[in-house]
Amino acid sequence: MKPLYSEERIHHRVEELAREISRDFLSKELVVIGILNGGFIFTADLCRSIAIPHEVDFMAASSYGDGTTSGDFTITKELKKSVQNKSVLLVEDIVDTGKTLEYLLTEVQKQNPKELRVAALFWKKQKANPHILVDYPGFIIEDDFLVGYGLDYKGKYRNLPYVAKLEGTD
Repeated sequence: MKPLYSEERIHHRVEELAREISRDFLSKELVVIGILNGGFIFTADLCRSIAIPHEVDFMAASSYGDGTTSGDFTITKELKKSVQNKSVLLVEDIVDTGKTLEYLLTEVQKQNPKELRVAALFWKKQKANPHILVDYPGFIIEDDFLVGYGLDYKGKYRNLPYVAKLEGTD
């Protein structure tokens, strides 16, 4: 493993994003939706740093495919409350191809939120669907396989306080 993002660097960037989000959602009824499993740490730290009142909920989706491409998706954890007429911020750990995020955006949009935006700690912008926009990107990255700070490899390494490039996972 090769450390790429220190705990301090991540914390600093989360604080910057929280200030921007607090400013943009001032005087709005904000609901932050963390995407499980990988987004739980980023969501918790971001929510603690957002300086305006907000609700927090979580959702999760799974994809069923042949292992090389994403197939059909299904929601595995639903929202507890409706987000109709509310300002919604989806919080992802990483946007890779954007297929899962696109599915989740479509599902949340069915509830008619007032607005729907996305924060992601990592965004593989060159690899992702160009129609998927991350409004609050933490770091724009290359196509590296990262672990730590919620990101895992086969269920491991989520607990690392930093983010590292995992080599030799092919």
